[in-house]
Amino acid sequence: MSIFGKIMSAIFGSSATAAPAGGGAAAAPSAAGGSSSPAAAPAAAPAQTVDVAPILDKAVAAKKEKLEWRTSIVDLMKALDIDSSLTARKELAHELGYTGDTNDSASMNIWLHKQVMAKLAANGGKLPPDIKH
Repeated sequence: MSIFGKIMSAIFGSSATAAPAGGGAAAAPSAAGGSSSPAAAPAAAPAQTVDVAPILDKAVAAKKEKLEWRTSIVDLMKALDIDSSLTARKELAHELGYTGDTNDSASMNIWLHKQVMAKLAANGGKLPPDIKH
């Protein structure tokens, strides 16, 4: 399973089907329920609206450490028990179509957080207004 797929499953449940799970950023613009996904029905995920903040807040509370998932891709991944190593984040960046320098981890992390939030929203995730990028 892709790293973004793991994020989606952790938030939406194991039956979640992420539109960008096939890799590449080209899958995201067809948010109108395009049928370009080869296997699963991508219309199933956007039909389910999930309030992301309470799920992630609960995951953070269970960790008993200060994790800033609203601003940090590393903390978001830690909260969901997903490998947050640089290698894993580089893999996530590749999945989501990052074209910048993956050795500039600060810039990559900012981009990753914005992309993950945008893709969660595109797949039916309800985000607090202060998070929308």
